[in-house]
Amino acid sequence: MAACVDKWHPTHPGRARSLSSAIYRFRPEPADCTTDRAAAPAPAPRDDVWDELRAEAQADADAEPLLRKFYADLVLSRPSLEAALAAHLSAKLCVPGALPQDALRDLLAGALAAHPEAAVATRADLRAARDRDPACARMVHCFLYYKGFLALQAHRAAHGLWADGRRSAALLLQSRASEAFGVDIHPGARIGGGILFDHATGVVIGETAVVGDDVSILHGVTLGGTGKESGDRHPKVGDGVLIGAGASVLGNVRIGDGAKIGAGAVVLQDVPAGTTAVGNPAKAIGKKAAPQRRPEEQPGVTMEQGWSDYVI
Repeated sequence: MAACVDKWHPTHPGRARSLSSAIYRFRPEPADCTTDRAAAPAPAPRDDVWDELRAEAQADADAEPLLRKFYADLVLSRPSLEAALAAHLSAKLCVPGALPQDALRDLLAGALAAHPEAAVATRADLRAARDRDPACARMVHCFLYYKGFLALQAHRAAHGLWADGRRSAALLLQSRASEAFGVDIHPGARIGGGILFDHATGVVIGETAVVGDDVSILHGVTLGGTGKESGDRHPKVGDGVLIGAGASVLGNVRIGDGAKIGAGAVVLQDVPAGTTAVGNPAKAIGKKAAPQRRPEEQPGVTMEQGWSDYVI
């Protein structure tokens, strides 16, 4: 009998399905196994996100000569999104005289290369910022300037190191990212793809937290524990969730798919899927049964922060 996998674990079939619904466009087509004939070498897959980001960088550089060297160094001279990301983060997180930029770049690049799922999530994160944040006109602006995006990508590298048993290196990245970006994510936390940290300052996510796909989190949010208990002690956030500014979700509670957490709420118990929870302590509000929503209609994607007239 197959082992039972918890719904909130990334290997659960439902988690895989929801990830593909959000970022399927970044996954390669399955190989054709219907013939024994040797297949011709496949052409290198197109990287639409990287191609678009480079085109945006070139347009900015052409329009603003002051930025030409800046864009060339960080984007246009790099062979891939991962190489550009490792170079950019290493410049932000290095410590002159103690943590050399070149060594940190190699650490980041190696961690990202060893975990290709991070590359898929990173591209979904860029699309999420461009599509959900009205202040983000171009993905290259998110890549270069948005500390929430950069903190999340530093976490993806740190999480890869953590999973590989390189915990001291993972904690180093966590510490430097917290200092540089004001976002503190434990490297053990599991975070899906298509994530938007809007403004991001003061976001804290604990070690055993799980965050689903297509989630949007505003500044000052805490996904934390309670007391001194060890073990699985942090929140589990479903797909398509929107968490408002300054909200705290504490303990091993579950936030159902498509839920909204109001700004400043203190959540201490489970929040059903599709509902809105507000207040301190937070309570679900509304009168009618929550409808089924398509992935693109979930609050984490629409960023609609008004309260829903639904409760389960």
